[in-house]
Amino acid sequence: MKIGMVSLGCPKNLVDSEVMLGIIKDKQLEITNDPADAALIIVNTCGFIESAKEESISTILQMAQYKEEGSCKYLIMTGCLGQRYADELFESMPEVDAIVGTDSFTDIGWVIDQVLAGKRVKHLQKLESKNVQAPPRMLTTPDYMAYLKIAEGCDNCCSYCIIPQLRGPYTSRPYDEVMAEARSLAAHGVKELIVVAQDTTRYGEDLTGKLLLPQLLRDLNELEGIKWIRVMYLYPNNFTDDLIAAFAECDKVCKYIDIPLQHASDRLLDSMNRYDTRAQVEELLAKLRERIPGISIRTTFI
Repeated sequence: MKIGMVSLGCPKNLVDSEVMLGIIKDKQLEITNDPADAALIIVNTCGFIESAKEESISTILQMAQYKEEGSCKYLIMTGCLGQRYADELFESMPEVDAIVGTDSFTDIGWVIDQVLAGKRVKHLQKLESKNVQAPPRMLTTPDYMAYLKIAEGCDNCCSYCIIPQLRGPYTSRPYDEVMAEARSLAAHGVKELIVVAQDTTRYGEDLTGKLLLPQLLRDLNELEGIKWIRVMYLYPNNFTDDLIAAFAECDKVCKYIDIPLQHASDRLLDSMNRYDTRAQVEELLAKLRERIPGISIRTTFI
């Protein structure tokens, strides 16, 4: 049986898709890049902003056409859109055989078994205890690079953002597990690690009460075979002096800061439920430029 996968949205979604592909491969099922040739198609959706929702719905409908024109017999929706609108979509889209939530994507093997048995499934809760990421994983990126997801969920609760409702509370992956995966990726020829989470600067706080990203970067920097380490989604409120020092000291860590500032008005920052003031952000940016020579800074504003 051939299974196709379409992944939409952010890098964190891509990692989830790679985990599902790894589980599917472990079940001895064949994976195809051609949806017209697939008997079962999985669409990993995004539901964060309106354009992402529209793209996800459009893709689901496009894949549903293969039930009429191709080999497809089953269609499964996973990811944020399914999590957010499970009841409505389950009722309004009969062409979808299963909807799988963001907390239960590692149960994709069980869901496939249910669908093949003729059942229509809405599965939003994990069968067992929650894991941020479960092995095995099948990389879909170029062989020289891979995303390394270090946490799931978010506790920031910005007033404009629905991620905490879609992805749950911030949950760091165990430190040893992250390092073990990084070593495995390096052993398989990966040269660049892109560290991702909804908020990478918060990593480890829920595990030990301490912010562990500086230590993680120093340990990743020592891995043989790794040449570049790029860090995404660095929130300003936990960008400590120790983290600045780690960026400055670690030769493999790219001098590139991806930091969502969102606004420069204290009134609007407060209404957004952000933790920083304009003065604090300006002080941080000055430190970054002073202490990390040649730093490049990327941000977003609303």
